Amino acid sequence: QVQLVESGGGLVQAGGSLRLSCAASGRTFTINAMGWFRQAPGKEREFVAAISWSDGIPYYADSVKGRFTISRDNAKNTVVLQMNSLKPEDTAVYYCAGDKYRAAQNMGVPSPKSHDYWGQGTQVTVAS
Repeated sequence: QVQLVESGGGLVQAGGSLRLSCAASGRTFTINAMGWFRQAPGKEREFVAAISWSDGIPYYADSVKGRFTISRDNAKNTVVLQMNSLKPEDTAVYYCAGDKYRAAQNMGVPSPKSHDYWGQGTQVTVAS
C-alpha cells in the first residue's frame, strides 16, 4: 500500500502563489503516475495536473496551463504543484492521487475506475 500526504495549502490573495507538496510512502515502487485533483464546494472533483513517475512528463487541465507546474522528485518520493497567478476560482480542496497502471496522460480522462491512492486533501483559498 501507498500513503500520500499533502501539505502547503492555505489562504492567498488573487495573483499570489502557493506550493503544494505530496509525499508518498510505503510501496512507492508501485507508482506509475501521480496527479493533483481539486474539489470546490458544490462541485465535482476535477483533474488539475499529472506527471509520469518514470520520465517526468507533465499534463495539465486547460484551466491551469501556464499558471501551474507539476514536478516530481523520485529520490524523495514527492510531487510538487507550484501554483502561480492564482484566481478565486482556484479555491478548492486539492488532492494528491497515484496510479499503479494508468498512464499520466490518462489521469484526467473520466473513468469508472478510481485512482489507486489518494491523499487526505489540503485546502487552498484564494481571496479576491
